[in-house]
Amino acid sequence: MILKTIELGFFGSNCFIVGSEKTKEGMIIDPGANAREILEEVRETGLRITLIVATHTHIDHVGALKKVKEETGARYAVHEAEAEGMGGMMGAMQGLAGVFGKLTGGSLQPPPKPDILLREGDVIEVGEIRFKVLHTPGHSPGGISLYGEGVVFSGDALFNFGIGRTDFPGQGVGYDMLMNSIHTKLMTLPDETIVLPGHGPQTTIGVERKWNPFLSG
Repeated sequence: MILKTIELGFFGSNCFIVGSEKTKEGMIIDPGANAREILEEVRETGLRITLIVATHTHIDHVGALKKVKEETGARYAVHEAEAEGMGGMMGAMQGLAGVFGKLTGGSLQPPPKPDILLREGDVIEVGEIRFKVLHTPGHSPGGISLYGEGVVFSGDALFNFGIGRTDFPGQGVGYDMLMNSIHTKLMTLPDETIVLPGHGPQTTIGVERKWNPFLSG
C-alpha cells in the first residue's frame, strides 16, 4: 500500500493519499487546504486518483476538495448523515472559507455535492486495497472512520492522547455520542491497529486504550 500524510499548514489537519502499488489507483482522504501541495504529492506518487473521501465536512477537512476534485476528476464520497446536514452548514462554511481564505491564499472553498453517499459497513476499494466504513458520529453527525490494511483513519473522532471536540452549536453532536462511537467502533479494533487521525501524529489503538486520558478511566 502506498501511503502519504500531508500536514496542511494553517489548520494543522492531516490529508492522506492512499493507493495501490499494483494498479496505481488511489484516493485522497480529507483534502482540507493547499490543493496545489496535495496535487504535487499525488504526481510524485504516480497514482491515478479515482476517489476523494471526507471523514466529515468541517472546512479544515474539505477546504481544498473542490479544486482537487476538478483537477483529478475523482468522485467524492461522504457519509449520508453528513451530506444531509450540508444545507444548514453551507452558509457557515461559506463564511469560514471567506475569513480563512484571506489567510490561506484564497484556497478554501465549500465542497461540491457528493457523488457517493456512504453508510456504516460499506467497503471502499482502491485497487486490491479495502477499507470498511465505520460511522463514528459525535464530532460531527456523519463523521466516519475508515478501517483496513492494519490502519484506521479516524478523522476527528480519536487523536493521539485526545478526542474530537463536541461543542459545535446546532449540529446534533455531543460528548456521549462521540464516546459511544469510540468505544463501540474504534476500541473494538486490534491493539496493533495504527490510528491515523485528522490532526496530530499517528498512534495505535492499544496505546490509546491504555493511555488516552479520555479512555483510560
